[in-house]
Amino acid sequence: MKVTVFGTGYVGLVQGAVLADVGHDVVCVDIDQSKVAALQAGQVPIHEPGLQPMVQANQAAGRLRFTTDAAQGVAHGALIFLAVGTPPDEDGSADLQHVLAVARTIATHMAAPKIIVNKSTVPVGTADKVADTVRAVLAGRGADIAFEVVSNPEFLKEGAAVADCKRPDRIIIGTSSPQAERQLRELYAPFNRNHDRIVLMDVKSAELTKYAANAMLATKISFINEMANLAERLGADIEAVRRGIGSDPRIGYHFIYPGVGYGGSCFPKDVKALIHTAQSIGFAPEVLLAVERRNDAQRQVLADRIIAHYGGSLQGKTIAVWGLAFKPETDDMREAPSRTLLHALWAAGAQVRAHDPVAMDEAHRIFGPRPDLTLCASPAEALQGADVLAIVTEWKIFRVPDFEQMAQLLKDRLVFDGRNLYDPATVTRHGLGYVSIGRPALKPTA
Repeated sequence: MKVTVFGTGYVGLVQGAVLADVGHDVVCVDIDQSKVAALQAGQVPIHEPGLQPMVQANQAAGRLRFTTDAAQGVAHGALIFLAVGTPPDEDGSADLQHVLAVARTIATHMAAPKIIVNKSTVPVGTADKVADTVRAVLAGRGADIAFEVVSNPEFLKEGAAVADCKRPDRIIIGTSSPQAERQLRELYAPFNRNHDRIVLMDVKSAELTKYAANAMLATKISFINEMANLAERLGADIEAVRRGIGSDPRIGYHFIYPGVGYGGSCFPKDVKALIHTAQSIGFAPEVLLAVERRNDAQRQVLADRIIAHYGGSLQGKTIAVWGLAFKPETDDMREAPSRTLLHALWAAGAQVRAHDPVAMDEAHRIFGPRPDLTLCASPAEALQGADVLAIVTEWKIFRVPDFEQMAQLLKDRLVFDGRNLYDPATVTRHGLGYVSIGRPALKPTA
């Protein structure tokens, strides 16, 4: 099938590459000339396991092409995916300017019937706005061309996006058009062979499903973090509690790991957007508001504890930070808890020595050169000259460190673990103090 994808971010690029990989003929359109030039040269601008070789292989096979020519893209695809950004506006609502701009572009250039598939995360009612936009432009052209607008939200996890796209848990299709349903079933047939993963519903329900899914996951994270705060005050161990409740299949183990809050490009933005949607129709989303408040507070926990340990000032102190990306297996630092931590440490007067396995370039792009930040080539290098260590991202490389080396390098021999990576007894046995989330702080035993 001939498919066009507008937008080459996480969603568009992964979706386009995976569709091409099963044999579809895909053209990806982006207005960023430098990004398109890099993609044409086989260079993928994001860190996503398995994505670059897939892009290169399908380009070589002629099934995946990149262009800035919107007219070419519209002419190519019978199915046109919208996978452009919907960043939060000042009031927390999703900014639809890019989605509606692409809708106008499609309507300007289309000369044959099209099925427009909205892959972007958008508020309920956006499909109607896209349809109205296309209809208005076609009317201005005096053109009578059939089209459908379908909601087909993505459910990709950064760091596992290729695998998620190739083996989806579910394929949500929001449409009332039998023709659109038939074409999308044909498109997704290679991913639907083992059992039927397609869930068919109306457009508005599909739009809400995406927000509801992310809001539910964010709620689980904020809930376990609330329990962690309670456990600390009651003398309980949140890790034991987590195992106890996770063994209940109605709850499960996913997304109940205590830490320093959620971040990234989806959860913060989507919770805000859903809150705005609810408030805009006069409904008070009490649970969502509580989820956001807890997360905002949790993002401050690590910095608050480090600053409190030193009596309110970090002047003359150097903090080693392990992990800058908002989660492992990505270089994405959008809304990353590390950014909250670093700004708080700097405001208190600290120097920071930081390491991340893949997000170093992104950190340099965000922060630029600054005298209070040293980006280090390895975890051990980050420890050199540091007073304490703060762990922010649960990369595998941090899971089994050399505790003896850590104790030798850290001046104050203290670890603030924002991800509960270690067994407290193991850490303290090596002569290190250990402060984690939802567990008693421990002093060295050696």
